[in-house]
Amino acid sequence: MDFRLDESIGYLLNRTSIRLKNKLLRSFKPYNMTPEQWAVLKGLSEKEGISPKEIAELTSKDQPSTVRILEKLEKKGFITRRVNREDTRSYLLFITAAGRELVEELIPLAKEVLDTALQGIEKEKIDEFKKMLNVIYRNVDG
Repeated sequence: MDFRLDESIGYLLNRTSIRLKNKLLRSFKPYNMTPEQWAVLKGLSEKEGISPKEIAELTSKDQPSTVRILEKLEKKGFITRRVNREDTRSYLLFITAAGRELVEELIPLAKEVLDTALQGIEKEKIDEFKKMLNVIYRNVDG
């Protein structure tokens, strides 16, 4: 059976993901923000008042990693936790004004990284690629 690593979709996706993540890491370094923290903060900027489990699902991260990220973001003053009125044993997550300011400051940097990565590719092909990636994701999820 012929199997070439450099032709494997999994390998190519992983290699590209690592390269994008490293580029974002360098862009966000002056802000003391990692790509993982960025994903959680950006997710909360779009949908707050959710549980840690929900933000983990929203950002496709495991719960232990998400909890560590949330603790760091809270220490930095970018998010707050509030007791869930419907279940006082749990809490909900909210982004602070400082968190919103940072998101607005980092959006252009994130866009720049993605624009550079997608340079020379037509919008229609990018849209189709996003659709294909979502199909692959759903197929792998089973």
